[in-house]
Amino acid sequence: MAIRNILVDDNPRLRKKSKPVDKISPRTLEILDDMAETMYASKGLGLAAPQVGVLRRMMVVDVGDGLIELINPEIVKEDGQQREEEGCLSLPEQQGFVLRPAKIVVHALDRDGNDIRLTGDGVLARAFSHEIDHLDGILFIDKMIERTEHTDEKI
Repeated sequence: MAIRNILVDDNPRLRKKSKPVDKISPRTLEILDDMAETMYASKGLGLAAPQVGVLRRMMVVDVGDGLIELINPEIVKEDGQQREEEGCLSLPEQQGFVLRPAKIVVHALDRDGNDIRLTGDGVLARAFSHEIDHLDGILFIDKMIERTEHTDEKI
């Protein structure tokens, strides 16, 4: 495992749409492992592959309940709304309030290629939504409704 550099600010790769993972290979697993190590080292709650320069639909999240790795995640259901403050490892100097679903259901593959369906609410729903946006080239500042002062929470 290795800590990778996180792309920041105006890096054009952050605005590109990621391609699906066609085959889970040893390289795919290495990237997931590196992403998790990078997320933890950066004290983040989530990290999407484009943030480390890999334009593939992969993400990792840990909001305190253990590591979740998702390959080719898709939102299949959203419910409710939450207005919470967000930050981002790729935009370290910016934070603000964003409207996100209060509850979200995601379909994806796990690292073994198994179909999984996960439900998240609260901060997990926010993290899922935030990281899936990254896979589509969308940054939280695109959805920010109010800028705030610096926070330590980085999704």
